[in-house]
Amino acid sequence: MLGYDELTVAERRVWDAFPTGAAVELADLGAAPADPAEESGWDTRRDVRAEVIAALLLGARPAAPGAVAAVRLTGARITGRLDLAGARVEHELLLRGCRFEEQVTLRGASLRSASLLSCRIPGLDGWLLNLDGNLFFEDSVIDGRLTLTRAHITGELRLSGVRLTATELLDTSTADPACAPGVWALWAGGMVLDGGCFARKGFRARGGLRLVGVQFNGGLFMEAARIDNPGGDAISGDDLTASTVALSDGFTANGAVRLPGATVRSRLTFAGSVLAGPEVALEAPRLRAGELRLTPAAVPSGIVDLQEAQLSVLCDSELGWPADFRLDGLGYTSLQRTAPAALADRLAWLDRLPAYSPQPYEQLAAWYRRSGEDDAARSVLLAKQRRRRRGLHLLGRAWGRLLDLTVGYGYRPWQAGLWLLALTALGTTVFGSGTPTAAGPEPGAPFNPFIYTLDLLLPIGGFGQRTAWYWTGEQQWVGYGLIAAGWLLTTALLAGVSRSLNRQ
Repeated sequence: MLGYDELTVAERRVWDAFPTGAAVELADLGAAPADPAEESGWDTRRDVRAEVIAALLLGARPAAPGAVAAVRLTGARITGRLDLAGARVEHELLLRGCRFEEQVTLRGASLRSASLLSCRIPGLDGWLLNLDGNLFFEDSVIDGRLTLTRAHITGELRLSGVRLTATELLDTSTADPACAPGVWALWAGGMVLDGGCFARKGFRARGGLRLVGVQFNGGLFMEAARIDNPGGDAISGDDLTASTVALSDGFTANGAVRLPGATVRSRLTFAGSVLAGPEVALEAPRLRAGELRLTPAAVPSGIVDLQEAQLSVLCDSELGWPADFRLDGLGYTSLQRTAPAALADRLAWLDRLPAYSPQPYEQLAAWYRRSGEDDAARSVLLAKQRRRRRGLHLLGRAWGRLLDLTVGYGYRPWQAGLWLLALTALGTTVFGSGTPTAAGPEPGAPFNPFIYTLDLLLPIGGFGQRTAWYWTGEQQWVGYGLIAAGWLLTTALLAGVSRSLNRQ
């Protein structure tokens, strides 16, 4: 047990102020560097032992009558390790502009609100931390891993302005993330955060953020934040759940953003972001989101994978899609674009997919159909057949091209009518320029070149002209060609329309 006479001047101020929760400022006890992260420039009179702070938080002094006891300290150098592992703390902790000499340990602790603002902290272990209130680190420098694995925070987590560096990077001569690929600056798998997480105003992480299974019930907001982990993941958020996720307005990820199986009830936005993962920029298969805004400031440098994602609204831009993107299984109720996208733009979008898959075309056609644009829907399905044709063998490609030219794979049956009109005009002209030979002594109806041409083109039924008259010479070969064209048109029309009906 610490004795009062063992305390330094700075420690006595903290000790005396605790029962009333009064703030303690040590500015008059000597110099301190402008940036608490600096090692030199601290007057030793500003030193406060971590065990003094721990003793107060754990009940070394009672609260004054009618007051709320708390540790509120500014401008101290905290010596020794602040170790509250497993402790139950009923008092608020507020430290501002302080420098910790050793890692802070809160493993398994139960705390009220804690704020470490504009401090220098060599890492914090908050595994299984239970905090009934807010946890603030605003404008602090954390030179070491911030661990909040399976922590439960009922209030907000504020990381705005924080500079966070992975522990592994401290062992390299350059502290360059590229020298230690795959390191984690924030390890928070399974964390439950009832309030919002705010990492705005210049949040910088050198190393990845591991957010597997985290629940951001109040949302995750990282506007203008930057994460550098080029050898690994900038964010690993498998099965993450959140009300809102804002990785926007200058957010930069130098590493992969992975959100497989994540659920975002409202909006997931990358508006104005930079996704600079060298191989994978955004991996979000099986994502569930109310709205996805994929409108970055620049084209992502790596793959964008949205396979099997289900979205109520997909809002994109031309910059949202890199050379390699995956959409197989992607479903959306509404499709929007920052600048109106013409049908040709959407078809070009799907044509850029690295491999053929029918589902993206069918999904786009379904959206056009729900919007009342049936012609556009048919054009999308026609484009699907044309894309499919590229992968067929020679005979399949030839048959597909015939279906395309004649009836547009069944989505443009009027093309068959145009062919019929053209061939009818051709036959009428050819057969009207000569005289046929009667097939028998009594030919019956007089020869009519128009009706004779139709009789050749239509394989079913007849008008009696083809059996009553015949030609020799060039007209004979034209007649054979019209018969063959008639059969081809009829076969293509039946095959195309049947395929169209079956697909729809």
